[in-house]
Amino acid sequence: MSLNVKPLGDRIIIEAAPAETKTASGIYIPETAQEKPQYGTVVAVGPGRYADATGTLIPMTVKAGDKVIYGKFAGQEFPIEGKDYLVMRESDIYVVL
Repeated sequence: MSLNVKPLGDRIIIEAAPAETKTASGIYIPETAQEKPQYGTVVAVGPGRYADATGTLIPMTVKAGDKVIYGKFAGQEFPIEGKDYLVMRESDIYVVL
C-alpha cells in the first residue's frame, strides 16, 4: 500500500473500509442505503504539527498500517492514483485499533 504522496502537517491519508453489503441477519443492503464506513487503514502520515507557543514539532501518534476509527463526517475524499482515499487531520481520529 505505498503511495507516491506525502501529506503535510498533521494530515493523514486513510483507505476507508468497504461498506457493508449485508446485515447480520443476511439481508442484502441496496447500494443507495449503504452507510459510509467510519473505520479504515492509515496509508500515509504527515510529519506532525508545530506547537503554536514554542514552535516545536509535535510528532504524529499514528503510523502507516494502523487501523483506525474516525468521525462520521471526518475528512475529505480524494482520488489518488485511481482509488478514493480520505484525507483528514489526526484530531479527527478517535481510536487506533
